[in-house]
Amino acid sequence: MKWFGRVSAALILMSSISLLAVAQRPAVSATAVEEEQPGPAASSGAAGGIVLDVVVTDKSGKPAPGLQQQDFSIFDNNQPTRILAFHAPQSTPLPPGSIDAGTEIILVIDEVNTPFTRVTFAIQQVERFLRQDEGKLEHPLSLAFFTDHGLDIQTHPSIDGNAMAAALEQHRPGIRTPNLAMELVQRSQNALDSLIAQERRRPARKVVIWIGPGWPYLAAPSQMPTAAQEQHIFASVVGLSAALREARIRMYSIDPLGAAVSGTGATSFYETFTKGLTKPERAEFGDLGLQVLAAQSGGRAIFGNEEIATSIDRCIAELDGLYTLSIAASPSDRANEYHELTVKLGPAGLKARTRNGYYGQP
Repeated sequence: MKWFGRVSAALILMSSISLLAVAQRPAVSATAVEEEQPGPAASSGAAGGIVLDVVVTDKSGKPAPGLQQQDFSIFDNNQPTRILAFHAPQSTPLPPGSIDAGTEIILVIDEVNTPFTRVTFAIQQVERFLRQDEGKLEHPLSLAFFTDHGLDIQTHPSIDGNAMAAALEQHRPGIRTPNLAMELVQRSQNALDSLIAQERRRPARKVVIWIGPGWPYLAAPSQMPTAAQEQHIFASVVGLSAALREARIRMYSIDPLGAAVSGTGATSFYETFTKGLTKPERAEFGDLGLQVLAAQSGGRAIFGNEEIATSIDRCIAELDGLYTLSIAASPSDRANEYHELTVKLGPAGLKARTRNGYYGQP
């Protein structure tokens, strides 16, 4: 059976849920990307180019700056591909009072999928993060709240952590309206869609840190998708992959449930789906999970950490080892053909992490 080798589990989802719309939005133009000067590599993002933001870390997980273009090799479906442009991270600290305008941070506090008590804890931790270093943020940052009313995103990114923390103190999380799991999933997918739609208008690269446990999963073989649902899931995955890449969004998920879930199967189950979906017949609802999307975007999923503020710091610190490269999209024989991307490094002891692939068109 086609499900052998994959965990028999599913995310309850209405068959009508589909994110086809995200696949039809225009790509971010090369000119717009250059306006924020995130790096020369962004100029090759048009005309079928693929822009990759690659985090390089050492064995201890610390960012590894100082590499050159010749230290990188990129493979598309196991075939070497030429690097068209390259940009290394800032080699020297920014002058006092300066900011990195080419990168934006978006913190999303999920009040829909998170228990009320843990929402309160998450807000306290975010406030702690904002007030550290006398409230001086190195990167423009936006706060977003995902509530029963939808996704409320702060309009203008700010580097004033104290002002944002003061505004956060005034926020009162509401008591979540009880919903069926499929309603939670649909609202969550709509919120993510809304986030991508707004951030695609901004030329900077973005780090989205979603503080929440993700959409609800149900371990029940009877919830395997129908053939029609498989088509919907595959189209949604293709659309999300393209939209996240074109918006230059790198996602991280931080589970605020803390140590209560650490060491359980919940912290590794998502890895079943991170390799990449190659065809509709292999689609499962888990392919649309929050942690799956985070890993596939080049970010990561964080579980079992009671120090959310510290986890946010670590996610942002990876920017010190963030290289931007661009390659040409390889030819595809069919629509929505999956291309697996692999980055290999010359220096030993280093690890590279970027988007795991893209969907090409003939």
